[in-house]
Amino acid sequence: MALHQSGEDYLEAILMLQKEKGVVRSVDVARHMDVSKPSVCHAVATLRDGGFLTMDEDYFLHLTDAGREVAEQIYEKHRFFTKMLTNAGVDPIAAERDACRIEHVISESSFQRLKKTLTEKK
Repeated sequence: MALHQSGEDYLEAILMLQKEKGVVRSVDVARHMDVSKPSVCHAVATLRDGGFLTMDEDYFLHLTDAGREVAEQIYEKHRFFTKMLTNAGVDPIAAERDACRIEHVISESSFQRLKKTLTEKK
């Protein structure tokens, strides 16, 4: 199943919340992303059907191996581009917003080459 930008955003949010809180429920995702609970429920159902996450009997969300892999890749890109933009003098709020856009459109191979090139210069 191919993921759209919104699916990647949900996986990234779940990963970030798990790192921060340890456990995540749909309501946590809704608050974090500032979206409605029904939107989260729809996304969770889609991601669950795609094999990217599971929900236990207490309604806690858990990333599957596939979901964690996608979330980690997106989160790495997000952190990288946010850092690059803020280091270049971009306002932190704009850098976060722009990094979120860039992380979805850059190919993995381009990202890896860019990351390698920029880290070799240090």
